[in-house]
Amino acid sequence: MESQCDYSMYFPAVPLPPRAELAGDPGRYRALPRRNHLYLGETVRFLLVLRCRGGAGSGAGGGVGLGSHGAWAELATTLAALASVSAGGGAPGCGGSSDLDPEPPGGGDPGGGGLFRGCSPLLTHGPGPATSGGTTTLPVEEPILSTDEVIFPLTVSLDRLPPGTPKAKIVVTVWKREVEAPEVRDQGYLRLLQTRSPGETFRGEQSTFKAQVSTLLTLLPPPVLKCRQFTVAGKHLTVLKVLNSSSQEEISIWDIRILPNFNASYLPVMPDGSVLLVDNVCHQSGEVSMGSFCRLPGTSGCFPCLLSALEEHNFLFQLRGGEQPPPGAKEGLEVPLIAVVQWSTPKLPFTQSIYTHYRLPSIRLDRPCFVMTASCESPIRTYERFTVTYTLLNNLQDFLAVRLVWTPEHAQAGKQLCEEERRAMQAALDSIVCHTPLNNLGFSRKGSALTFSVAFQALRTGLFEVGWGGAGQCGG
Repeated sequence: MESQCDYSMYFPAVPLPPRAELAGDPGRYRALPRRNHLYLGETVRFLLVLRCRGGAGSGAGGGVGLGSHGAWAELATTLAALASVSAGGGAPGCGGSSDLDPEPPGGGDPGGGGLFRGCSPLLTHGPGPATSGGTTTLPVEEPILSTDEVIFPLTVSLDRLPPGTPKAKIVVTVWKREVEAPEVRDQGYLRLLQTRSPGETFRGEQSTFKAQVSTLLTLLPPPVLKCRQFTVAGKHLTVLKVLNSSSQEEISIWDIRILPNFNASYLPVMPDGSVLLVDNVCHQSGEVSMGSFCRLPGTSGCFPCLLSALEEHNFLFQLRGGEQPPPGAKEGLEVPLIAVVQWSTPKLPFTQSIYTHYRLPSIRLDRPCFVMTASCESPIRTYERFTVTYTLLNNLQDFLAVRLVWTPEHAQAGKQLCEEERRAMQAALDSIVCHTPLNNLGFSRKGSALTFSVAFQALRTGLFEVGWGGAGQCGG
């Protein structure tokens, strides 16, 4: 019977018509635009059409056939179908970005090559939380019957495939739903096998309807993500660069976040597409919480952010935390990070958006225990007195006395300088005059902050550092 039917899969690029319209005009699906590629992480709805070859009234010689309208109608009402998906078309790749590889020189960074690092995708899923195993519950619809066709509306989710999978193999199994015989219900298969031969018991199974249909579709990768981390004036900043690597259509970025990766036992996606997550293992992350990374407004723009083909956009984040580290916080702690990008394209007829998780480089929390900060009005006028206000934060230990000495020549100590750089440094030293080069601040207790002001005078224009050298006397 299976050979007397034709099988077709239709992957529409628009939402399916209502069920009542398909039932009233079964051939309407043929006019729908079709998709030739899919996205990893989306939920796909499609149609499997089983058509009686030559119409319901034509016969086929030999065996149990569909030679009459009654035979076809009887069979059509008992058919069921189930769709599944697996990776196909070669081994998974890197999804367009290697795992934490530096960007080659000239790779689009205006500040110089090698500043951004590629971040590999870890997991891609649709709306709702990512699952750690098993299968996702998807709606099952009854088939739509017509004179010579059976239309199965089917749904598969592509969030179980490994990152970088180039193609998806979608398999549909069609079978005839059998009604259990009364003798099986009364006696059971064990009793029947003891009293009859297996051939006699399962003779009816040989004529049942079973078929399997499969197709391969190209999977487009998620957006490429690159990362750059740096520190400015003690502030930890991170720039995430999102690139639309697909040259086929526009994508929309709806949200982007940086989170600490508390899951120390995150394992790669298994060959069958499952992901193992261990929830009872956490990193000690000091003061880094789920909301510690804040996206800075202004340069990042508003959401949604539209990216045309091969277009990129940068998002700036700052690690927010208290000036004082919490009690027991580790110094120099490595905190693993992930980025979560919510995105979509106009070609997602059944999925509102897709969430892709990327592995970011770990951030090192260096919190010096003896810190001096400075503030000064800028710009200033030459030959006029100006004041710099310093704040000394002491989280190291108690000091009986703290003395600060103006030693600008130590700023370049230990550096190998050429003659031109040496002359430039000397010119800078001669350009700033400190009115009080020696300052005795007195006793400093651990956990305290000392604020004092120092007067300077600039003899020429330029950009100059106003740093200090310090000495402290500890208590016995």
